[in-house]
Amino acid sequence: MIPEAWRSGVVAVVGLGKSGVAATKLLVREGARVYASDASDHPYGGEAVAGLRGLSGVDVDVGRHDLAKIRSAAGVVVSPGVPPDAAPLTAARAAGVPVVSEIDLGFRALAGETRCIAITGTNGKTTTTALVAHLLRGAGLSAEAAGNIGRPLADIAISGDRYQWLAVEVSSFQLHDSPHFAPDVGILTNLAPDHLDRYPSVDAYYADKQLLFHNARARDVWVLNGDDRAALDLAGSAPGRRVLFSLKRQADGWYDASARRLQLGGEMLLARDELRLLGDHNVANALAAALAVRAAGVARDAIAEGLRSFRALPHRLEPVREVGGVLWINDSKATNIASTVVAVEAMSRPFVLLLGGRHKGEPYTRLAPLLEGKCRLVIAYGEAGPIVAQDLGGKVPLETGTTFADVVTRARRTARPGDAVLLSPACSSYDMFKNYEERGATFRRLVEAM
Repeated sequence: MIPEAWRSGVVAVVGLGKSGVAATKLLVREGARVYASDASDHPYGGEAVAGLRGLSGVDVDVGRHDLAKIRSAAGVVVSPGVPPDAAPLTAARAAGVPVVSEIDLGFRALAGETRCIAITGTNGKTTTTALVAHLLRGAGLSAEAAGNIGRPLADIAISGDRYQWLAVEVSSFQLHDSPHFAPDVGILTNLAPDHLDRYPSVDAYYADKQLLFHNARARDVWVLNGDDRAALDLAGSAPGRRVLFSLKRQADGWYDASARRLQLGGEMLLARDELRLLGDHNVANALAAALAVRAAGVARDAIAEGLRSFRALPHRLEPVREVGGVLWINDSKATNIASTVVAVEAMSRPFVLLLGGRHKGEPYTRLAPLLEGKCRLVIAYGEAGPIVAQDLGGKVPLETGTTFADVVTRARRTARPGDAVLLSPACSSYDMFKNYEERGATFRRLVEAM
């Protein structure tokens, strides 16, 4: 499962969230010595990180990476969220040390024991991954959501739990370092500029996404967005069978807008009103998931029933509650402009938009024409607040908030009965929060206290 050289040397694990902790334990099980490190003084792994110190052959650093140890390692395993240009990875590559993702490590450990549906794209990955796992389980198959959502693959490998199918969300960062990853079914939801704070160009970001097809085989199935030319082009001439989903035209899975129903080819899947998810983008996500599980052998009726019973995930256009006729919506997962565009297009009410956080490199001017006539007020906040104000000021009504509580108070003061307040920040959360989940949970708590 791991190279023999790893058993005679030391393997470095970079990043000690759930994935890094699981990777460390898996490597120890396989007989490797491990140097595990995280730049944060308070890694997300919490108490589990402290537990690693008690394992034989494990050396743990928090608050720093010892680059000398990483340069001399036999290999490096990198956790999700660590960008390819991070200092420890740059040091490893310069020293000729092989770098693989936790996804790659876990995938190899599970090879031959389970089949895999991989989901990537700029937006919709998490909802589509959750949909795939839900549909598989609803059809009576043993399945688990893993990767960037749910459990790390390395954790599944060490637990002894085995599934017929895994629905694995994979980011561009993970694909960058997953040379052995070979899913049976792959979904590419869409492509749009993202992570330009960490990639030198859009092309470099897309090149990592293209690694989904790196180990393509003739028996594989690729579920592609038929409305997204960049997504179609990315698959290139990779071996395997392509199936397309579309909101605009007939395809393998498509939306009949005039009849308001989702279709699988010439067969009706279910009525739009039976899918309890906001926005056309979630129709696309549902069609992509349906085509993927159809490739796994799930019958149309079981797919339809699964779609009917699925509910919105937290932080993804999640209706929190209605207060005084105002609907408060938590879309904290919208960490880029394209995600916020999707959320804005899903709004059927006038709305107040909460926009800000840590800037990711793309201008906010793209939002202006979509907000005119629909958005009652933009409240800019966080580190990106001045940039948001610069890009949108004078184009739409705009205020600048201070604390997150102040932003919510301003929104409550502005919104009228029949309106919505939409938290869809188009930024990462790291200026005020440890992750988008904490940001969304804080929003929910403030709304529920009204």
